[in-house]
Amino acid sequence: MDALLYAYTAFLALIWLGLVAITLANTLSAKGSKAYSPRRGYAPKALVMVPCKGTDLTLRDNLLSLKRQRYSNYDVIAIVDSESDPSMQAILEAGLHHIVSAKRWPKASGKVRALSTALTRFRGYDAYVVADSDATFGEDWLELLVAPLADRRTGVSTAFPYFRPVGGFWSKVKLVWGFVGNGMMESPVTRFAWGGSMAFRKGFLDAKSFSEFSASVSDDIPITRIAKRKGLGICYVPERVVTVNSNDDFARFREWSNRQAALTILGNRKNLHYGVVLYSANILLLLSAIALSVLSNPLLAVLLLPFAIGAARTYSRAGTSDPALFVAYLMINFIYLANLLHARSMGSIEWRGTRYSLR
Repeated sequence: MDALLYAYTAFLALIWLGLVAITLANTLSAKGSKAYSPRRGYAPKALVMVPCKGTDLTLRDNLLSLKRQRYSNYDVIAIVDSESDPSMQAILEAGLHHIVSAKRWPKASGKVRALSTALTRFRGYDAYVVADSDATFGEDWLELLVAPLADRRTGVSTAFPYFRPVGGFWSKVKLVWGFVGNGMMESPVTRFAWGGSMAFRKGFLDAKSFSEFSASVSDDIPITRIAKRKGLGICYVPERVVTVNSNDDFARFREWSNRQAALTILGNRKNLHYGVVLYSANILLLLSAIALSVLSNPLLAVLLLPFAIGAARTYSRAGTSDPALFVAYLMINFIYLANLLHARSMGSIEWRGTRYSLR
């Protein structure tokens, strides 16, 4: 029995070392990534495109935040499916100009079709910016987002949101769930263009690239692929300039997180295999370390060190001492794994009342 215990403990130690190595590699990768070189006073004429459908939480305030940017050389256009869309009231109250999506690009999602419409109709801009209607943007968001485009090595600039909980427990789980995105953004190896806040220069979407983009369900997946194919960098703006207010209950969180996992797999099938291995290893280490430290040797609690560091990082990112976040953090690997296992068999997703095929 002792031999089996020692062998299993050694196995857990290998998992522990592997997880630590991954963390160190990501940290070194983030520190070693090339910084962009912004040009002083760089302020190209920019068009902020915000597709709108339905009513988001704080929609009017979200749209007003786009009008209040400390950036003089820009316009904002809202794109709707029809003049009768429920979002029209907030668009008019915010004083935004709007257009109706063209009835083209049948393979595209509603959001991609909206963006494709704006890109083809408004060609006289030097930079194009995508903003999600469910997000609130800080006054320096546009300035910070556009600045990296001054460096021609940068293809896309992006910022990731802070999911601010304004509801119950599951909105706090969503906050913690979103921190995996922050972690991916911090390393150029795993970085991607987040579709709720991204900017690219005129000409980035040439004819071939636009054809690929306008036939997609997701907007950020093709943008990320195009940037990598062209050998251009994806720049991450780390400042917390985008906030998504969340009042999710369990049903809304489950639907949202499964959809995000499905799109992650759609972007790269390797994400499924990597995620299943990583989250399974985390779960095995967590449960085994707790059991062994209680039933065998308290010193084995050292195996819980990665989770202690992870919890501390979660609280640092959250900027709050809410005890519910610790519970959410302990649950999060189980949730990520469940999302991936469910999403791998999803043939379609529902997005704002419309169902899209992932095949």
